[in-house]
Amino acid sequence: MPDVPPHAPSKINLKDYKKPSFDVETVDLDIKLFEDHAQVDSTLKMVRQTAGDLVLFGEELDLIAVTMNGKPLTVEDYQQQAGTLTIANVPDEVVLEIQVRICPQTNTALEGLYMAGSGDDTMFVTQCEPEGFRKITFYPDRPDVLAIFTTRLEADKRYPTLLANGNLVEAGEVADAPDRHYAIWHDPTNKPSYLFACVVADLDVLTDSYTTSEGRDVLLEIYAKSADIDKCDVGMQALKDSMKWDEVNYGRAYDLDRYMIVAVSQFNMGAMENKGLNIFNTACVLSSPETTTDSRSFSVKAIIAHEYFHNWTGNRITCRDWFQLCLKEGFTVYRDQSFSADQQSSAVQRIDDVATLRAHQFAEDAGPLAHPVRPESFVEINNFYTTTVYEKGAEIVRMIANTLGADNFRKGTDEYFRRYDGQAVTVEDFLSALSITDDKIEDFIDWYRQPGTPVVSGHQDYDSATQTLTITLSQQTRHVSGFDAPKPLPIPVATALFDKDFGAIVTERMLLLDQATQTFVFENVASEPVVSLLRDFSAPVQLNYDYQDEDLAFLLKHETNGFNRWQVTQMLVNRILLQGQGSKSSPDVYLQAVAKTLPALATDDAMLAARLLDIPSAQELASAIHTDYDPELVKQQREGLYQQLADALKNQWATLYKQLPMQSYEDSAEARGTRALRNVVLDMALTANVDGANEWAQQQYDNASCMTERFGALKVMVNHQLADADAYLADFYNRFQNNDLVIDLWFSVQASADTVTTEAIQSLLTHTDFDWNTPNRVRSVISAFTSQPTVLWTEEGLDIYIAVIKKLDDANPVLASRLLQVLARWNTLAEPRRQMAHDKLLDLQQAVSSKHVLESLTSVLGAAASLGHVLNLSRFQSEDTP
Repeated sequence: MPDVPPHAPSKINLKDYKKPSFDVETVDLDIKLFEDHAQVDSTLKMVRQTAGDLVLFGEELDLIAVTMNGKPLTVEDYQQQAGTLTIANVPDEVVLEIQVRICPQTNTALEGLYMAGSGDDTMFVTQCEPEGFRKITFYPDRPDVLAIFTTRLEADKRYPTLLANGNLVEAGEVADAPDRHYAIWHDPTNKPSYLFACVVADLDVLTDSYTTSEGRDVLLEIYAKSADIDKCDVGMQALKDSMKWDEVNYGRAYDLDRYMIVAVSQFNMGAMENKGLNIFNTACVLSSPETTTDSRSFSVKAIIAHEYFHNWTGNRITCRDWFQLCLKEGFTVYRDQSFSADQQSSAVQRIDDVATLRAHQFAEDAGPLAHPVRPESFVEINNFYTTTVYEKGAEIVRMIANTLGADNFRKGTDEYFRRYDGQAVTVEDFLSALSITDDKIEDFIDWYRQPGTPVVSGHQDYDSATQTLTITLSQQTRHVSGFDAPKPLPIPVATALFDKDFGAIVTERMLLLDQATQTFVFENVASEPVVSLLRDFSAPVQLNYDYQDEDLAFLLKHETNGFNRWQVTQMLVNRILLQGQGSKSSPDVYLQAVAKTLPALATDDAMLAARLLDIPSAQELASAIHTDYDPELVKQQREGLYQQLADALKNQWATLYKQLPMQSYEDSAEARGTRALRNVVLDMALTANVDGANEWAQQQYDNASCMTERFGALKVMVNHQLADADAYLADFYNRFQNNDLVIDLWFSVQASADTVTTEAIQSLLTHTDFDWNTPNRVRSVISAFTSQPTVLWTEEGLDIYIAVIKKLDDANPVLASRLLQVLARWNTLAEPRRQMAHDKLLDLQQAVSSKHVLESLTSVLGAAASLGHVLNLSRFQSEDTP
């Protein structure tokens, strides 16, 4: 192994977990913000827990003074190294006082305390998950150290908003500085440092109140810039709905006197559940019909709910270590998905959840970034905020809930809250609580330990003489390098048998596939049925069942659950589009089935009808291709099927569009469904070259009652290159140039256009409104750009993409690393693209330095082993690197 440079980042392993040597009982923080820096004074009351030195973490801190039990320490009394402050010979009980200087004004990484915005819009906010608190002061910054925080904030009066966790204790002017003021906040609940938050700004506030089931009156506040306060009503109602829902479904009431949300434009995350003081990306809290699409508005509600639900599943009970991230995120995603299913069609919600999982998490499992839901090691934990941890983690909880049934699952969650409230725990603790009515639940631990997506294959045999149906199922998971050989997992397979003659369900059963191969026998089956498997997507697996196309068409017509109808439609589509992967289906059965189903469904459930017309994205299709991936061929096949679908129903589009007239805005599931289907029908009509469709698009844009209608029309005009598309783009920009989130849409519709070029992307990146310091704006171009693989996977496209990663590597390495992970499927490309992409990634390795990007790059380049290349990883290897 090459010599390891002294700055090489170390790998952290789950197996090496040890308790901290000291617990912190109380923390007193005094944060004084000045024009070019901030001074942070902290007082930590600590008690020994295990033998060892006192180790505190700190990054980018200017240490001014340390005092222990009233005695000032000299540099000889402690050891300060990169990232740590170590004090030896510390008594079992200690009061440690630390003073540091930091510079939020130059913190572009958006971690710790940093400045967001500029001029009159300047604000100072924190992001401490996972390890941002160590950029504020020296502290045992790990999730298993829980303490009571009291925070004093002091700043110039031009920042009248001073917020921190908990309840407001005191506020006033600074005695010897009349132009400055302070506020003191106390959080009575124990919390880890990653849940600390503070805000110093000039913001308006929308207020409301909620009385909990326990009789506590809670003040609700959403803070935003004055121009955005009118966009906070949707979020406020979602917050109240979430509080009620959690009381009804989980028996969880809120525990503080105040709940605050702050909208921030420059924020890497979607939102953060800091105790009592949630920090939100503006895109995830601001909503109005004129500026926000239906999908984004509904997402706002879901994210509000997600962060609120964290109050118990993440805050009151938190993670012992960062390997347990799925403990809080998977459970909370499952909870917010359940909440969302109660706010709209549960079938459509399940479709949305599964579509996201298949497009992103399945691709992650299929490539070099595959990792268990609970990773075994990491260099930079920020790299593991992934769809595997979140969405697959939620699917595991769903499997457990479905296996237990509603009543026993509630008993298990009640036990979890009772047993572990106020503690930092593990996945094993979670499963232990849930298993009080069924000890087999603990077998689901292997879902957390094992990477990869299982493939469930099967066939059926019917014996008319004995009237028995035998279903044989098997499971197989690819072996991911660096992990043990995969073992069989417990896979719940929701099953129904349909009578072929009457289309009715004969029987329903939940099969539990927990061996490599199993048979399941159904008795008293009068005739051979059509079998519906994996109903409601009962497990996060790929299904390879011996269906005939006619069976799937039958299920599309007769399935009783909207999700299942969508699922069989997707199975038909994938059979057609993945011909090179062993599929041999003709599109005729699919086209005929959709044509017969759509008209009635459009009347009964417009939202479901819109989803029935889904064609998998290019990225999702690519995830199923493991070698010789040709982006042009996939695009050609996908667009070809879309054209066939549009042409097959050409005579229906005008009728359907007229049945979906624009009306005054209403925020209901039915109205959202109508708008969604209208946009899909408009695109289909333009694809089929229906007479007058161009005018429909222009009229929809001009007469739109909301952003969903206006943006839907703009998008099809751009994608279909209508004659006036540029004029409408200019109009859209002029209408909304003062609204950052809408201008993000303006950037994204161009960057994701079917006809986008690398020259167009370069032009957007140099536009006067493009801002490298605002992650939303960067993603509006770069993330949108990835939706066009035929452009991304060219030499010019990769040059642009990699240049962005280089630029962000130092300024915002969290964002840079996440963007880089999109390139993980390079090794599946057909030559010469594969070699070209590999060479460019190797070049990138020599140009970046952050541990975030280096770890992701090492994983991405790990796929090069199949090419026979030896990589020079000496800049990154540590002594325990495999």
